[in-house]
Amino acid sequence: MYETSNTLRLKNLGIDTNQEYVVFLKRDCPACKSEGFVALHRVAVTSGDKQIIASLNIIETEILQSGQVGLSESAWKAIDAKEGNEVRLSHLQPVQSMHDVRSKLYENRLNEQSFDRIIGDIKDEKYSNIEIAAFVTACAGDRLNLEEIKSLTKSMIRTGSVLHWNGRRIVDKHCVGGLPGNRTTPIVVSIVAAAGGIVPKTSSRAITSPAGTADTMEVVTEVNLSLSKMKAVVEQEGACIVWGGSIGLSPVDDILIRVERALEIDSVGQMIASVLSKKAAAGSTHVVIDIPIGKTAKVRTEEDAEKLKYYFTVVGRSVGLKIKTIISDGSQPVGRGIGPSLEMKDCIQVLKNDPDAPQDLRQRALTVAGAMLEFDDPDIFKNGATAAEEILRSGKAWEKFVRICEAQGTFREPGSAKFKLDIRSTRSGIVKEVDNRKIAKVARLAGAPNSNSAGVYFLSPCGKRVEAGDILYTIHSESEGELEYAYEYVRSQTEIIQIL
Repeated sequence: MYETSNTLRLKNLGIDTNQEYVVFLKRDCPACKSEGFVALHRVAVTSGDKQIIASLNIIETEILQSGQVGLSESAWKAIDAKEGNEVRLSHLQPVQSMHDVRSKLYENRLNEQSFDRIIGDIKDEKYSNIEIAAFVTACAGDRLNLEEIKSLTKSMIRTGSVLHWNGRRIVDKHCVGGLPGNRTTPIVVSIVAAAGGIVPKTSSRAITSPAGTADTMEVVTEVNLSLSKMKAVVEQEGACIVWGGSIGLSPVDDILIRVERALEIDSVGQMIASVLSKKAAAGSTHVVIDIPIGKTAKVRTEEDAEKLKYYFTVVGRSVGLKIKTIISDGSQPVGRGIGPSLEMKDCIQVLKNDPDAPQDLRQRALTVAGAMLEFDDPDIFKNGATAAEEILRSGKAWEKFVRICEAQGTFREPGSAKFKLDIRSTRSGIVKEVDNRKIAKVARLAGAPNSNSAGVYFLSPCGKRVEAGDILYTIHSESEGELEYAYEYVRSQTEIIQIL
């Protein structure tokens, strides 16, 4: 697979390129001259028995000598590098599956073998972020038909581990999203586990939202668990809530999500494959899918929701999953917190039965938990929502949540942001409409989810009467710069919250 190689000595440059593996060479390095290496070439980097594939960057200054090579921080860790170690650089033969990607860019249909080649090469880290972005873009919008979504889902499952739970019924849930603050998972999983259900919940980090479930859970506990640790937590407590990227289930999904996040793309076909590949790989047998509909949610119309419902059901069946869908209101944020810590505070209020807890979040969680209980054991839970409410009121769900967190490593209280800014109404009237996308953008500009205490505390649900000067929402941030950045955006918008 590889041609001639060149041996150089490692120098630690301390350059962070996030998850992208990058190798740095001086322009007058013999390897550049003899092998014709140029910037952005993909090259194999070998150190001992470890090998990665990295993108080449060329250095013009004296930071490197001609016989030295630098690596980005992620690449350095991947090959367990030490200063002065010898490494070999090799030409990488063209990645054949890029032919399939180019075919898809020209709107041709791909079969299961094509997706196997692409997903396998992405898993083996043969694709640069640019090449992954090409694949993500080629599949974005409505460019994947039903058969392609099935094939992509199966390919993603095959690239990683698949858990088995001794034939037990495993119930899980997923919300399609688009609603800021809609963090029902910690509540739902705790209720179902307290009722005796088995919920090995693997969750994603945010793609285009201010917080993913993994981001929110990381506020209070450890989410980067090994596969063996995750299984031990489930065996002990009946449930876990962990980051899927840490346990090797459908591992390519997390690579794709990383690029989707940078592009702010959340394709329907890839979203279905992402969700169902993770569920199947985690050993789930029954999955409840919540599809919110709203003008500024991901799903805008009932027609789109019905199509999505059909796709989830058919693709789920193709990988051995039974799917139940819930169509819900997606017109506005859920709860008050938007951002990891703020959302977790909402969840804790609900779990503790705090009278001041956001009732819309509580009710939505009970609806989903009820559907999961009925799915899990329809003979025992004939009215799942009622059973879920009884478990929540009894305090058993809160006790279970704390035990799950402690089993995962710890339980800590959510923190608070250093800087806050109230956004007040300039007029009196009734809140008519809230733009989910814009309020989510405010939270992201304030620093969420990277700063877990950043975000928006939302106080203006639709139908509420507000007076001029009332607080509509409060921006939370860890830095004055990000707070000002978010406020500049707020000042540039006129219709984040519509009051009539």
